[in-house]
Amino acid sequence: MQKYFIYLAYDGTNYHGWQIQPNGISVQECLMKALSTFLRHEIEVIGAGRTDAGVHASLMVAHFEFEELLDTDSVTDKLNRLLPPDISVYRVCRVRPDAHARFDATARTYKYYVTTAKYPFNRQYRCRVYNQLDYERMNEAARTLLEYTDFTSFSKLHTDVKTNICHITHAEWTQEDDATWVFTIRSDRFLRNMVRAIVGTLLEVGRGKLTIEGFRKVIEQQDRGKAGTSAPGNALFLVNVEYPENIFESSK
Repeated sequence: MQKYFIYLAYDGTNYHGWQIQPNGISVQECLMKALSTFLRHEIEVIGAGRTDAGVHASLMVAHFEFEELLDTDSVTDKLNRLLPPDISVYRVCRVRPDAHARFDATARTYKYYVTTAKYPFNRQYRCRVYNQLDYERMNEAARTLLEYTDFTSFSKLHTDVKTNICHITHAEWTQEDDATWVFTIRSDRFLRNMVRAIVGTLLEVGRGKLTIEGFRKVIEQQDRGKAGTSAPGNALFLVNVEYPENIFESSK
């Protein structure tokens, strides 16, 4: 069997997240249907992770297996013809038979956007805030995330993961324009709902409702009930998934 990685992007507005759901359409389901139609064979697709309902990806990675050697440029072109307008494939590439889109990923990066401006074309992709936030204090709190590894306080309850340990290597708010700020966070892995819970809690810091020390306590108490409300999913984007170079097969 040959194994392939698919690099894709999607607008999550109309989907119940990445993973196949019994109660609504998912990105994974659409991709599997398109691949199965094109290859005339039932194809299973495994993603690098899950994104929640309404969350977007400017770069997601998934893998699939097929018994024949494929022209990857042709697969990319055919998938883009079969997929709906809100899902697009950048490229398809061959990887080692033991490569895995989820388990071989060394890092993932998300971005979360907030804005004070009312702008019709941003409403699906930005979280609008109605008061001034102290981003300097929010960044001070964000830096403390790098000192911890147990993020139970920011995890959705009753998930099936075996550990809540994550290694965050970057967490920072930067200004994009007069009205918009973006929070960028990079880690080896993320828990369900983790980024939105972190953002929601950092917004409490920015509003002056939570101190830096209070933010530390939220992490240390390892209790989801102590953290802030999760920020809305529509402003969250998965923007990168990283892999070791040695899992990719030569194109020669």
